[in-house]
Parts: sequence; structure tokens; C-alpha cells
Amino acid sequence: MNLAADPRAVESLLAFWADAGVEASYADDPIDRLAEGAAMLRVRKEPPAPVAVAAVATPAFGRGPDLGAAVVEAQALAAACADLPALAAAIAAFDGCPLKTQGARQAVVSRGPADAPLMIIGEAPGADEDLQGAPFVGRAGQLLDRMLKAAGVLDRAFVTNTVFWRPPGNRTPTPQEQAVCAPFLERAIQLVQPKMLLLIGGASAKSMLKRDEGILSLRGRWFEWTSSDGQTELPALPTLHPAFLLRQPAAKKKAWADMLMLSERLDRPDRPH
Repeated sequence: MNLAADPRAVESLLAFWADAGVEASYADDPIDRLAEGAAMLRVRKEPPAPVAVAAVATPAFGRGPDLGAAVVEAQALAAACADLPALAAAIAAFDGCPLKTQGARQAVVSRGPADAPLMIIGEAPGADEDLQGAPFVGRAGQLLDRMLKAAGVLDRAFVTNTVFWRPPGNRTPTPQEQAVCAPFLERAIQLVQPKMLLLIGGASAKSMLKRDEGILSLRGRWFEWTSSDGQTELPALPTLHPAFLLRQPAAKKKAWADMLMLSERLDRPDRPH
């Protein structure tokens, strides 16, 4: 592949290096460090000569949109959306999230009825979702749908994620990336007006509930999600991500218990928990 001819490939490669912890770029010519060390030992009584090293290079994607400005822009765009199609169009046109330029094919916004009493919020699109343009359509999504159908809530669920573009290598979205997308997600909640939220996976639960515990600690417990303006509160239930269940089938029992708890409260939302 000719990286110079494919800027998206370069951005994706830089993102991979950054995720791997690469923070510096060195000189083009090789340096024999062993020879340098031997020379320094021979002249120990003299101050060692400085070794020339290239300045630290900041990858281009790291100089993405200013977070504060991007959040303000997202808030303004989201507030102007009167319905879900307008919101989807605003998300697709939004350039403030750096994930958009890190190899994602398209924005992945939502699926499900616009008046659903249940909103399901996952972490981020994966490869299948990036290809098809809808959330939870791969193996993990198919397992989620089977569980929702068995619990009797599949046709009453609106499904989305905390971010709308696939992170490179299917990594977990960062809190900064979630923060930039949060105004759009909150506007979706306002438009759909669900009775409760199902938070899929640790990254979703931590972002929505502003908590630090792991998903194994959070799952199976009801919390209150509060909108940024404090005007809306909704019961929210964290549960295990279906991708985790595919790797750990024994955990399906816990996830199924969460689904039963959810369906019971969805049918009787005013019942004390």
C-alpha cells in the first residue's frame, strides 16, 4: 500500500502507533549506540558530548479539533435537530470527533423505533457496524437481539452508542471522544423519550453514569441517569457487553438476570426497585 497516496491509511497507522504508546520520532540515519558508549567511557574525565535526537513529533491526528470548541459545536447542532433524521444528518456532517478521520467508513447512529420505551446505549461501532451503518449488527449484536427477543423487549428498544464512529482497531472509545459525542446522544434521549436506559458494557456505563467502577460491579444495579441540564432523570441498568459473553459464556446467566429485571420494570415502570 502506498501510504503517501492514502491519507486515511496514514491516519490509521498513526492512530495505531499512538495507541501502542509511540510518542517520539528519531533521526533518519542509524546511530551506533554501542560505539557511542565505548567512546564515552574512553573520555570519562571529559563532559560527554550531547547526542543529537530529533524533536518529539506530535502525530497529526493528535492535533485534532479543540475539545471545548467541538463540544460547544455539538451542543448547538444537536439542539437545532427537531427529529431523529435531522440528528443523524447532523452527526454525519459533524467533524469535531477525531474518530471520524481515523479510518471509519461512516457515522453509525441508531436503529429501532423512534418512540421506544427502552434505549440501549453501547460503547462504539465495530467493523460490522462500520460496514453496514447500524449499531449492534455483528455477532455481538445478534446475541444481544436474541436476548432482547427472549425477554420480550426487542421491538421496544432504540439502539445507539456513546460514539458514532468506529475507533481504530475496535479499541474502547476515550472519555474525550465520548464527551464530544455526548450532546448528540443526549439529544437522542430527548427526542425518543424512553422510560429507561440499558447501558451495554463498562465504557458505556462509566460514561453515562460518571462512575469509576468496573462493569462487573455496576451490572445488575439500578442507577439514575441525569441530563447535563439536570432536567431529565431516567433509571439506567448497566449490563455485560455481548462481546464479553461470547468470550465468557458462563457470564450469560448474569446478563439474562439483568434482562429479566429490565423487562419486569419496563412493564411496570412505577414499581419501586
